[in-house]
Amino acid sequence: MSTAHSVRAAVYRGNLIVLKYTIEDLNRLSRGSMTKAGGLQLDWLRVLVAIIDSGSLSAAALQVHRSQGAVSVQLANLEKATGQKLVYRGPRRSAPTAAGLQLLGYARQILALHAEAYAAMGAGQLTGRIRVGVPDDYAAPYFTPVLQAFSRTHNAVHVELSCEQSSALIPEVRSGEIDLAVVSRHRAHYGTVLFEEPLVWVGSSRHAAWRRTPLPVALYEAASFAHKEAVRALRLNGIPHRVAYNSASLAGQIAAVDSGLAVAVLTRCSLPNHLVVLGPKQGLPLLKNVDVVAVRSRASAGNPVVDAMHDTVVQTLRRI
Repeated sequence: MSTAHSVRAAVYRGNLIVLKYTIEDLNRLSRGSMTKAGGLQLDWLRVLVAIIDSGSLSAAALQVHRSQGAVSVQLANLEKATGQKLVYRGPRRSAPTAAGLQLLGYARQILALHAEAYAAMGAGQLTGRIRVGVPDDYAAPYFTPVLQAFSRTHNAVHVELSCEQSSALIPEVRSGEIDLAVVSRHRAHYGTVLFEEPLVWVGSSRHAAWRRTPLPVALYEAASFAHKEAVRALRLNGIPHRVAYNSASLAGQIAAVDSGLAVAVLTRCSLPNHLVVLGPKQGLPLLKNVDVVAVRSRASAGNPVVDAMHDTVVQTLRRI
């Protein structure tokens, strides 16, 4: 076996060297052309991951903070280096080929190993501050493991966490007040999709507000996905209703339901044990799931702290 084929990607954890994929593994994928092309560049792999995660070159360009033309060139370079078509470019959405899916697994491993190895060698000891935003719904169930994973390798970074509704966080990301946020997607091709979160009707079994006509509803602010989806579903199904209560906070929504004032639409992850899920049996319509995405500000381009947090969020929460 040649020296090139015997080299393994490794990361140091204390005195332990963890061996991952051999260069020979990658050469099998590329049909031998990778070495001729000079190997795989990390930027190319980041672009591949961004395209597959976001579903389009334009969305990937926003994620990696490059022009769409630059992203297209980097993808072309990667396809030339591997000798394979990696992404199908459709009119509305880009999708990975079989080879693209195979390389995606390697790409995630290589990028993660690069970050870990860089940190383990001391040169990657990140310091500084990052401003992160997440709605109350997602903070405890989903962001706790993110912070745990991030602190294991980047415990010198100061994290400022802001808990607000997605409709408030998105403009703050756009303006640069927030570096990175995990939010409910408000439009197609926005951010990196992490998972789908079910929306559910909730009520109090002690009051049975769902039996009233018109149906009393507690709603978030008008810009929220839950508000829009509740109104859409009720109107589509011709269910008479009235807005009995408005609150932009999760605690406010729960208080309205618990008091018997109204029913509400919440994310399933935020449902308290003492409230009940409602549905067609109670005369309430089905609701669409919400896409939960990671978004970052343009001002954070090239910031290694934000890069590291974004990678941790995707690796910890992505369920696709």
